[in-house]
Amino acid sequence: MLTLRSKALDTVQNRKTVTVTPPSTRVSEYFNSNVFTDSAMMEFLPKEAYKAVSAAIKNGEKIDRAIADQVAAGMKNWAISKGVSHYTHWFQPLTGATAEKHDSFFEPTEDGRAIEKFAGGALVQQEPDASSFPNGGIRNTFEARGYTAWDPSSPAFIMEGSNGKTLCIPTIFVSYTGEALDYKAPLLKALHAVEKAVVNVCNSYFDKNVNKSWVSLGIEQEYFLVDEAMCVARPDLMLTGRTLIGLSPEKGQQLEDHYFGSIPPRVYDFMIDFETECYKLGIPLKTRHNEVAPSQYECAPNFEEVNLAIDHNQLLMDVMEKVALRHKFKVLLHEKPFAGINGSGKHNNWSLITSTGTNLLAPTANPESNIQFLSFFVNVIKAVHDHADLLRASIASAGNEHRLGANEAPPAIMSIFIGSQMTEVLESLLNNKTSNNKSKAASINVKKIPEILLDNTDRNRTSPFAFTGNKFEFRAVGSSANCANAMIVLNTIMADQLNKFKAETDALIKKGKKKDDAILEILKGYYKASKKILFEGNGYSDEWVKEAAKRGLNNIKNTPEALNAYISAASKNLFVKNEIFNEVELNARYEIMQELYVKKIDIEAKLLAQLATSHVIPAGIAYQRNLAENVKAMKDAGLSKADTEVQVNLIKVLAQHINTISTNVSKLQSELEKAHHQANTHKSAMAFSSKVKPLFEPIRKSSDALEFLVDDELWKLPKYREMLFVK
Repeated sequence: MLTLRSKALDTVQNRKTVTVTPPSTRVSEYFNSNVFTDSAMMEFLPKEAYKAVSAAIKNGEKIDRAIADQVAAGMKNWAISKGVSHYTHWFQPLTGATAEKHDSFFEPTEDGRAIEKFAGGALVQQEPDASSFPNGGIRNTFEARGYTAWDPSSPAFIMEGSNGKTLCIPTIFVSYTGEALDYKAPLLKALHAVEKAVVNVCNSYFDKNVNKSWVSLGIEQEYFLVDEAMCVARPDLMLTGRTLIGLSPEKGQQLEDHYFGSIPPRVYDFMIDFETECYKLGIPLKTRHNEVAPSQYECAPNFEEVNLAIDHNQLLMDVMEKVALRHKFKVLLHEKPFAGINGSGKHNNWSLITSTGTNLLAPTANPESNIQFLSFFVNVIKAVHDHADLLRASIASAGNEHRLGANEAPPAIMSIFIGSQMTEVLESLLNNKTSNNKSKAASINVKKIPEILLDNTDRNRTSPFAFTGNKFEFRAVGSSANCANAMIVLNTIMADQLNKFKAETDALIKKGKKKDDAILEILKGYYKASKKILFEGNGYSDEWVKEAAKRGLNNIKNTPEALNAYISAASKNLFVKNEIFNEVELNARYEIMQELYVKKIDIEAKLLAQLATSHVIPAGIAYQRNLAENVKAMKDAGLSKADTEVQVNLIKVLAQHINTISTNVSKLQSELEKAHHQANTHKSAMAFSSKVKPLFEPIRKSSDALEFLVDDELWKLPKYREMLFVK
């Protein structure tokens, strides 16, 4: 009888590539074609409405309700001209996914006809049922009211389905009482805070022409592609996004032959199709390539403003999954879908840009500019040092817990890599010496400012937070994450740090210090106080774990404990003072994140128990039966005990593994019951982390041992070698 595994293998081997024909060979001819861009607004909006929306986008000015009617009418006309029939407020609730409720433009009239209608009120605000979205105790589940409100700074776009098109309007999502229930609302607040702080510092000390700033972000997205039939045959992949059992193949990634290799034809066709859909939506994808692990890939866009970059990344993940279905693939965005090989991250490349076009984290050829560079550079270091645990909490999740510190991923210890040249610069600054570093690149040396080189650092792939020449790369973010979580924290701590820097510098100037001397004195103090967070070596090494402990850096490996940083007194003060969250919102998010961890580990535990009981143990018993029948036949044929010794010993080994699995499944079910009856969500999460999850390993170890031993024809689940190497 054919098993799901054998059917999956047959299906994959007979797959044909899907023909993909982009609208044009020139991306420029269809890029942004499904986006309500500035040029589209100029065409479809009255001048007054266009000016109002432009002012909202550029300066954050509010749009009058009367103007909103004009914007809605123009947006509707543009959408209908593209074949759109429905619209939706597109938002990012705390589920981690995006959400949408579609409404038709169609509206019947009294005379029995119909018109297409879209009023300003429907554009600006809607009231979706909020009862089933995570709220962390902010509201009762029987209370359904929540509000979505238009975010003009992120353009509306059209999502195409096979049989229809929908106008999507990016929005924030808040409760009836006003608390944020999404990622976008606090992100916008954090961005406002840091942009305001940057302008204040620049105006006070460096450049009075700076009247605005923005935060730049480039998000590198890693992912796996597995054939759809393989996923259907693997309940764990289908329901959790990762393999709960599975023997690593003899050949994995050790030859590194997949990395930057030739892209397989089916995958290449998927990438072309996926990129085409992204270009229509204005997502500026620039790079595609094979990653290190077999069946792992990466795409990366050009840099964008943070709010738009995060909207685009959320949209990108959605588009990726939809397009994959056309090609009979399943996209795996879990941080560690396969044990023993690389996991997937989402590197966040972050920098600060001014209205004058200056990247504040890029050294320049102009010596006078580099006290400005050093100011922002050192303040980043101080911010990360002071809030390292909160930054660690921002990337904590059940999935990322498997990835951090394993196979190419940075460790759970928060540290910063700045490179030997920048280390020498800061040491020279601290000790009032001139840097002796020499390079063919343009040197930068003036008065009391140490020499800085434009080509100033190598990269360190083991660092969770690395300086890469003109930006910081937050490498620890997980591949399935909404980057807003990390960006809310990073931009808030930077805003807070810049405000402190300005206050302390102003205080010294008021006492009579010259501006440059005051700035340098403060920077020296910051660097000296923050040096322990800087690490240039191998973050994978055991030596670093010991060294970090000596330095007093925390190594928080489990998610429930890491999340505690959100509700520390320092974090509450940080968020409330900078008006990002109030205490109610912060406590609610903490509760939601703990609860999400519980739910994910609970699903994995129940599924592992089911797989072990209904797939693994039966396969082991079936093979035992075959061996026992073989032993009996051999004895009946007159063979001696010595002749059957190998088979008998194998039967005993199988029995040991079956017993180990059965015993630990029973323990797992018992600990699950206890974990669900803890006094609060945090205690429940800790029980899942410390009592439930450790039982996964002995079950997996014996299951994988059985996979190695059992007759291949009796094993019903697709194996690693098939999922990763059969294209």
